[in-house]
Amino acid sequence: MTQSDKKKGRAAMAEANQKKAEAVATDQKKEIRIEAFDKVELRVAEVLEAGPVKGADKLLKFKLDAGDEEPRQILSGIAQSYPDPSVLVGKKVVIVANLKPRKMRGEMSQGMILSTEHDDQVKVVMVDDQHQNGDVLG
Repeated sequence: MTQSDKKKGRAAMAEANQKKAEAVATDQKKEIRIEAFDKVELRVAEVLEAGPVKGADKLLKFKLDAGDEEPRQILSGIAQSYPDPSVLVGKKVVIVANLKPRKMRGEMSQGMILSTEHDDQVKVVMVDDQHQNGDVLG
């Protein structure tokens, strides 16, 4: 093997490693500035009702008290993890309160319930009863 062949081989290997590193980097979320995070309003909300969404295997429909004048409705794709959604009634959860409302399966969703995922297990983020409905996290 000539010196030129060795250089070409090292260059090809370096390029392959660079592409692999770039692929890993694109799988990770990009950093954001604090100003972007400050725009997100996280609030404590109590689950008043929880049930399935007609015709949607993955969605659950929640009625929540987030300190607003009226209860808000949020749809969440966590039905697979909560086959009996009634276990969430009365729990205090964390929501994104200022997410733009959107229609899903003909129902309006007014926010997002925060959850964690580990080993394909999704769990809703809950806080204890010392927090009041509508408390803002920051």
